[in-house]
Parts: sequence; C-alpha cells; structure tokens
Amino acid sequence: MKQSRIKETFILSLRFIFYLLYFAHLIRRSFTMTIPSAPGVFDILPISTEEPWRNSYLWNYIENIIRETATAYGYKEIRTPIFERTELFIRGVGESSDIVSKEMYTFQDKGDRSLTLRPEGTAPVIRAFIEHQLHTQAPIHKMFYIGPMFRYERSQAGRYRQHHQFGAEAIGISAAEQDAELIDLVYNVYQKLGLKNLQVHINSLGNPESRQLFKTSLQAYLKGCYDQLSKDSQRRFTLNPLRILDSKDPQDQAIVKDAPHILDFLDEESATHFAAVKRLLNKLHIPYFINPRLVRGLDYYNKTVFEITSGELGAQNSVGGGGRYDGLMKTLGGPDLPTIGFGTGLERILQTMLKQQTWIPPVPALEVFLIPLGEQAKEVCFSLLHDLRLHDIPSDMDLSGKKLAKVMHYANQLQAKHVVIIGEEELKNQEVNLKNMHSGESVKIPLNNLAKILRLDFKNEDFLKLIKDISHSLKNSHAVEFFIQKLEHKVESTQEMVEGLKETMLKMKKITDC
Repeated sequence: MKQSRIKETFILSLRFIFYLLYFAHLIRRSFTMTIPSAPGVFDILPISTEEPWRNSYLWNYIENIIRETATAYGYKEIRTPIFERTELFIRGVGESSDIVSKEMYTFQDKGDRSLTLRPEGTAPVIRAFIEHQLHTQAPIHKMFYIGPMFRYERSQAGRYRQHHQFGAEAIGISAAEQDAELIDLVYNVYQKLGLKNLQVHINSLGNPESRQLFKTSLQAYLKGCYDQLSKDSQRRFTLNPLRILDSKDPQDQAIVKDAPHILDFLDEESATHFAAVKRLLNKLHIPYFINPRLVRGLDYYNKTVFEITSGELGAQNSVGGGGRYDGLMKTLGGPDLPTIGFGTGLERILQTMLKQQTWIPPVPALEVFLIPLGEQAKEVCFSLLHDLRLHDIPSDMDLSGKKLAKVMHYANQLQAKHVVIIGEEELKNQEVNLKNMHSGESVKIPLNNLAKILRLDFKNEDFLKLIKDISHSLKNSHAVEFFIQKLEHKVESTQEMVEGLKETMLKMKKITDC
C-alpha cells in the first residue's frame, strides 16, 4: 500500500515537472518568437529565394523599362500619398464597386478623419491634378506612376493585399489617337519585357445616355433569371447591372452568354470613336479582340475600355487594363476634361515572365573584391576602394580578417569578377596580385596604377591576357605610364581598344629595350 502511494506521488511529481517545463517553454517562446509579415503581403529581397520574382534586381529591371518607355511616349512621373480621404474613392471609384463596398482599408485617424489606403491609382492622380490646378499650366498632361496599392481581398496567385501597380493617365485629349497611344504604350512595355501569348480585348461603353438604354435592356433580360444569379450579381442587379457581365461565376457566365451587346446601343459619336480606335490599332499592328462583355471593374468608365490577358495565368488571366473616363474629373470637382488611363500589376507581369521563362538580364556581379592581409594593407585597400567607387566600379573589400581560403570562398559567393590581394610582400614591392575569378589567371600590377587599370574595360576576354603579357615585358615605370596613357585614350569600341593594346605592346618593347 505504501509503495503504491509512493509510486503514485512520483508519477504526479513527474507530470507536474513536465507541465512546469512545458509552460516555461511556452512563456520563453512568447518572448523570443519571430514576428512574420501580415497576411497578403510579401518582402522584396536583395537575393533570390525559393520565389525568384521577389528579387529586388528583377523589380528594378522592370521599373527601369517602364520608366524609359513611358518617358519615350512623353509621360512624366507623378507620386501621390499612399492614403487619401475616403470620400475620394467613394465619389471617384463608385460606391457600388467591389473596391469601395468590400475591399478598402479604411481607418479613422486621431483627428477623427476617415482615411483609406489607396486601392487604385487613378483617383489620387485626378485629385492631385485638381488640387494643384495643373490645367492652368498646360492644356494637356500625360503622367505615369509606379507604387503600392492596397485591397482587402482573398489572397490568390498574382493577387495580394498590397500589390504594386504601373499606371498612366492622359488628360485633356478626347481623340481616338490618345486611346490607341495608351494601348500601344502598355503593349510596348509588355513586349520589351518579353511577354508572349498576349490578347488585347477592347470594347466601348458609349456615353451615359446610350449606357442607360443598354442598362435597361440588360435588366429586362436578367429579370427572368434573377433567382439563378450569384448573390454578388443579385446585389449588382439594381446598383450596377453592367458588372454582372464581368462576373467570374460559371452560372452567371452561362446566363449572360446570350445577353444584349452594348455595342448595339452605342450613340453615333461613340461608335465613330470606337471605329477609329480599331483602325488605329490595325495601323500599329496590335492584334485585338472585340469583347462585348468587357466592362472593367470600376464605375467611372465610358467609351473605350480595354484589357490585356495572358494565356499563362489560368482563370485569373488579366495582366492589365484601362479605359476612358471623361466624366471623372468633373465628378471630383475639377474642370470638365477628357481623360483616359490604365493600370497593370507588377506582380502579374513578374509571374507571367517567370512562367514563360522570359529572358532576364543576370544580376550584375561585383567587379572587384579587395582582400587585405594585415592592418596596413587594410588602410591601403580602403583608400583604393573609395577611388573605385568614385568611378562607379562595383567593388567591396573583406573586413572579416578571416583566413584567405574562407575569404576567397566568400568572394565566389559574391560572384566577384576580380579579386585584388594586398599583403606585406605586395606593399613592400608596391604591387598587387590581380586575379580573374573566371579564368583563375593572376597578374602582378603596380600599386600606384591599379585604380586606373581597374577602371578600364574588363568585359573583353582578351583584356587580362594582354595585361599579363605586357606586365612581363615591362622593365621600368616609364613604360608602365606609357601603357596607362595609351589605354586611357578614348576608343570607339572594345575591339578597337584590343587592337590598340597590341599596337601599344610593340611600341613598349622598344621602350623596355632602351
């Protein structure tokens, strides 16, 4: 009996100790647990990860092409705040839109003002245009923007709660040529980025009067099958029935298959305008598909609307789109000016590029990595590093003080093209060891001329070989200076430089023989 009680007490003690340790672990973990990013967002990193589209170099590459192309079309960059007064989007985007009714990040600030993280870029651009009275400075304004947008929606492939958008707005021109130019701009960007299997869908929503006639006809058609519509489409039936045409619900798509076409209700001006847009796209050799179901997701569109899709993205295949919204400026309290614009998600572009295995330029490698062996060499390397960077040569140096083998391994990880090693012997002889990490060849270079030599063109594969041949033939400093001066002469091409080097070698042999 006594032994049984001892055993029972022992087991209870073990349980107590176990739970005590377990709770101690939980408490310790609560203090040391890492904090992950919020749902629906992601980091753009300086190195490639398991998701290569998150590499910052790739993002910079795309943004540079966008900026260069937009600038070539006469568009200038505008940057607006990431949050605006909520009223801007209610009035501008439309209260019945999914963005306003379901997707906005809205909050009250300490001044009890209702603010919203921008869900799209057009309304902020128009607000800035009106606020700063840009129409008084010039009759026409063409602007583009690149930046983050925020929508509270279900995370899925290519769609995030913080996404990045490239958009452009042309204000003050109602001509069909402006519509075609904007489509050409975004199509050209996609082509420069190597996107394939693109389809340009176009449609016209007419003017407010013709759109109202179509709306009445569409409601009459849908009324007989109202009960079969999805809940979202039933909600839209009264508020904005045109959005039912844009529904992704299979049942809705089957119902609207035989619905009236808005193109049959266009007023004469809108029909003429749409015909001109099609004619201009033909002249630009941009293939397009007339899609009478295309209405876009925002309430402010009229006349031309367009969307560009990719066959690589599955059901959610839209890469970008836009259209004309001639009444938006006036709705937001500005002058009555015609406007057209588009937006395209950078995440969608990136993922399309990777799925299509589009060629992407490699990440620029480090040109030079300096390895000092000793404190005195470290100071010399630091001064040399400063000089190289002043001349825009990507370079770095080792500050770890680890063994040479480990530092060389690190230089390989950095993909450095060249390594410069400076130790006591090199300082004594006033020379350095320059190693080509691709070929493994090393050459001795005079220390006082190293910076000049490193500023020359390393891209030619014959360059180091020539330097090696020359370095063996040089017997005095006068010959070295002659060599440097010849290399620094302006040449039209790398090949011309190589030919010049060969000629210089012959002249230097005469000098060294003296």
